[in-house]
Amino acid sequence: MIPVPTSPWWHYAGDAAAWTGAMLAARWQYRRHPAEAQRLARVTAPSYFVALALGGLIGAWLAGSLNTVPAGLAPSHSIAGALAGAIVAVELWKWRHGITRSTGGAFALPLATGIMIGRWGCLFAGLPDMTFGRPTSLPWGVDLGDGIARHPVEIYESLAMAGFVAAWLIGTARHWRWVQQHGFHAFVIWYGAQRFVIEFAKPYARVAGPFNLFHLICGGLVIYGCIWWRRADHRAQGGALSVSQPDHQPV
Repeated sequence: MIPVPTSPWWHYAGDAAAWTGAMLAARWQYRRHPAEAQRLARVTAPSYFVALALGGLIGAWLAGSLNTVPAGLAPSHSIAGALAGAIVAVELWKWRHGITRSTGGAFALPLATGIMIGRWGCLFAGLPDMTFGRPTSLPWGVDLGDGIARHPVEIYESLAMAGFVAAWLIGTARHWRWVQQHGFHAFVIWYGAQRFVIEFAKPYARVAGPFNLFHLICGGLVIYGCIWWRRADHRAQGGALSVSQPDHQPV
């Protein structure tokens, strides 16, 4: 068992570090691909980003609170809920404005980077953060202050997202098709899949058989990503355009 020094204030430090890391990743990406931001700007408007922010905020607090309040705990927020809420809001905005192409590719690297960093803040925030894992007998179990060895679920998720970041960077350098055409789709599928698996190591209340609320949200994210991936491929092969368009280069 590995003792971990904890303090609730680490959550805020982790959030600050996550936002900083995400912004630096976005800056690096935009400097390497300056046309990307220009293309995104051409098919969106300020209301797009307002919808994205509001959807993320509502989704974060709705999902988090639906998980904690029924158990008698304080309202909380969730990155999975934020991602799902932002996707719903953006898709509604795109439907309203007649945009049929993916506009999410520019966000894949910043989001993955932010989650990769932020989860360490959740770990060091300890038990009050309500993101801890189930008890385990594995040698890498962590003691968050109660003397119980638990799955370090925050580290699991951080490492999973680090893997995505590494794959994205390598794929970008080597011009892999999935990065160029399905960067955001791949991010959503990978995030949803790894989080779905990790949720089995958390003590959250079950809402449908063996599944908790976040199983359902993350399962939905995987389905969403797969549907968009297939739609994009179908459009590229026999749709209105004769050549494929990367999802980080919307038209």
